Amino acid sequence: MSENRRDASFFMTATTQFGLEEVLAQELRDLGAKIEKIGQRAVEFTGTKQLLYEANLWCRTAVRILKPFAHFQAPDEKSLYREVGRLDWSEYIGAEQTFAITAVVNKSTFEHSLYVAQLTKDAIVDQFRNRTGVRPSVDVKTPDIRLHLHMIENEVVLSLDSSGDSLHRRGYRQQTNAAPLNEALAAGLLLLAGWDGKKALIDPMCGSGTLLTEAALIAQRIAPGLYHQGKFAFENWPDFDRALWESVRMDARSARLDEPQAYLAGSDLSAEFIELARENVAAADLEDFIRLAVRDVKDAKAPAGEAPGLVMMNPPYGERIGDEEEMEGLYKTIGDTLKTSFQGYDAYIFTGNLQAAKRVGLKASRRIPLFNGPIDCRLLKYELYQGTRKAARPEQEMPKEGLES
Repeated sequence: MSENRRDASFFMTATTQFGLEEVLAQELRDLGAKIEKIGQRAVEFTGTKQLLYEANLWCRTAVRILKPFAHFQAPDEKSLYREVGRLDWSEYIGAEQTFAITAVVNKSTFEHSLYVAQLTKDAIVDQFRNRTGVRPSVDVKTPDIRLHLHMIENEVVLSLDSSGDSLHRRGYRQQTNAAPLNEALAAGLLLLAGWDGKKALIDPMCGSGTLLTEAALIAQRIAPGLYHQGKFAFENWPDFDRALWESVRMDARSARLDEPQAYLAGSDLSAEFIELARENVAAADLEDFIRLAVRDVKDAKAPAGEAPGLVMMNPPYGERIGDEEEMEGLYKTIGDTLKTSFQGYDAYIFTGNLQAAKRVGLKASRRIPLFNGPIDCRLLKYELYQGTRKAARPEQEMPKEGLES
């Protein structure tokens, strides 16, 4: 084992979406991380440089992997400028490099995150100019070095963003329908459902195919970061270890399974969406693993000859005025299809329309709170028993507080 692989451990933070924190923590544990704290939309952990590279490559539900390097109090403008200026910025940014700062400010005397980012930038640039006469430039779109400033109650944590472009942007998605499912969220839904990558998975409202594509990546043991476009931000760091990174990538490529591990199939009423799904699946080089067809959800059926597995879908929420009646009819159709065609399966519906979801007519055994962008959603689980066992009572009779459990 090389010396790089025996690197000393350091502190890191992985950010994610609300509701996926525990799933992300388990992903990190599986990579060998020591979990220090599971917070809201973030998991704090320790590990080596190799783990930082692997987390960017393998974590399906992470948005960014941050490496904190400074921590101080900044009750006012002068103290923020002074504390930032005390750091030796030549350790993090080369004079010829570009950089950008993302600031998140909560419950502090500073009201605007953009102002905090500007003040921090001034302190960094002034240090370079005073010491060397040259300064790095700011590039907010494609910087070499990305800095993250997090301020809560005037307590500041400065971090290096190791990811660069958000990790949810896998790079395989060519085009999307009007309301695409975020890739990290899609992977999170599958992992929250406990899908093992072996059982059949059916999506009868697959849209542009994100759920199925993420399922194929899980089943075939493919690292999502292999699709990442351009460099990861850590490749621009002064301590970047190219040999270690190449080794990590080689290990990831060799982990891929070439034989199909699970029956994956999707359908959609829209031929246009199915064509988009085919393009995305092809861009991910997964044509051999996913079956796609144009079909109305009312005609969806479990595949013959396959043991019952999971049926999962993300139906429309009906956000336009006047959609209520149409949505209620759609969700009733979904429920009818599940009851008649998918006995023995576990069904999962991810929706931001809980009122329409009552029309499914089945009792949800789990309700997991999540968000799709700004939309408050639930991942609802329905156990579709075979034989004589019936759903206990219709969704309409459920107590209101059950929606939040």
